[in-house]
Amino acid sequence: MVYKFRIISDEVDDFLREIKIDSDASFYDLHEAILKSTGYKDDQMTSFFICDDYWEKETEITLEDMGQGSSEEDTFVMKDTRLSELLEDEKQKLIYVFDPLAERVFFIELSEIITGKDLEKAVCSKKSGEPPKQTIDFDEQMNTNSSLDLDENFYGDEQYDMEDFDQEGFEMDERNPYDDKY
Repeated sequence: MVYKFRIISDEVDDFLREIKIDSDASFYDLHEAILKSTGYKDDQMTSFFICDDYWEKETEITLEDMGQGSSEEDTFVMKDTRLSELLEDEKQKLIYVFDPLAERVFFIELSEIITGKDLEKAVCSKKSGEPPKQTIDFDEQMNTNSSLDLDENFYGDEQYDMEDFDQEGFEMDERNPYDDKY
């Protein structure tokens, strides 16, 4: 069987990759195909997540064994996990975390299962748009973001009043909670 995956980004509107890969290939093989199709380096601790219909993360497949799994929780490593072990249905949703520090992702859907065919190696069958930068330079991002605007909608609280906070931004309270008289 051949799986056809459709890969999109929420950062770049016209970015699309379509990858066809054998169902017996590993998640690592899919990982490599994504890197090759985007021109990304293989220097990040990437992960796949199997998701429900609402893109909520369920099962994680990691690049390396992180040794965090408890006996009750299965751990999946890309090189040891075949796609067919965890993916059975068309329209199955996955998230591929390509920049773990900034939690940036690709959204992947198993768009088609082609029966009666096999593939030796993954193929990028459709490619449009430029991929987002692989990683974000945090210094550059901090310089482009202006200082935080602390107005009446601070954290969505319409009742926020700047006078409720002292110079450092902590709430002022007249009483000392460590004083025995309270």
